[in-house]
Amino acid sequence: MRGGRGHARGAGPGLGGLDPYLGAPYIWGSPIGVASSPIHMGQPHRGCIQPHTYGAAQPHIPPPRTHMHLKDIYGPNVAAAAFTLSLGGSVRYEGQEQWLRPHGPWQERVLQLRSVPVWGLDLSACPVTYSGLGSLEPLPHLAHLDLSACPHVDDWTVARMRALAPSLRSLSLSRCPRVTERGLATLHHFRELRHLDVSGLNVPSPGLVRILLEEMLPGCRIVGMELDTPPKGTT
Repeated sequence: MRGGRGHARGAGPGLGGLDPYLGAPYIWGSPIGVASSPIHMGQPHRGCIQPHTYGAAQPHIPPPRTHMHLKDIYGPNVAAAAFTLSLGGSVRYEGQEQWLRPHGPWQERVLQLRSVPVWGLDLSACPVTYSGLGSLEPLPHLAHLDLSACPHVDDWTVARMRALAPSLRSLSLSRCPRVTERGLATLHHFRELRHLDVSGLNVPSPGLVRILLEEMLPGCRIVGMELDTPPKGTT
């Protein structure tokens, strides 16, 4: 198994082979907000809960140790990158022109870049949830975040993103079906934001919501929710 090559149980991270923590895909930020176990060769890690045992009526199960301490072992950049790539998203590092995509041995590349700050995360159309967002904190250099068309991102998720406000310059919430004007009202903390895409959101009086956003974020370019065009022949 790739994840166990060259590593004894309990050994620290190394680049001679993949560490067991990153040697398999992760299923985090599930629709019910529970972080399930890493899967090794089709079998759950010892002591972890199998994903298919979760149900909507079950109580919240804390994430297994491998997830809870991934950030402590490798740092926030590796934790955020592994989370994003495991959900099918993409990562861009500071000073890099290319996005790291979930193809090939991305685990090795993530470990190699562990000391490079994460600059951008593309989680568009990914099943990220409120609880999964904790994997993105703290990222003091994160400038770009794309959450467009994420089916489980809601107003509570948007409110939780306050921790990312000091560095975030570009944010997309377009076509998120569960984001309303209540969640958008919490964006007043994002004073450094320069680009905000809120197109395709189902909110009442979108023109009014856009005016409020422009007042809250005077230095930010708002995309979407254009003011209603007056009928022809009127002034």
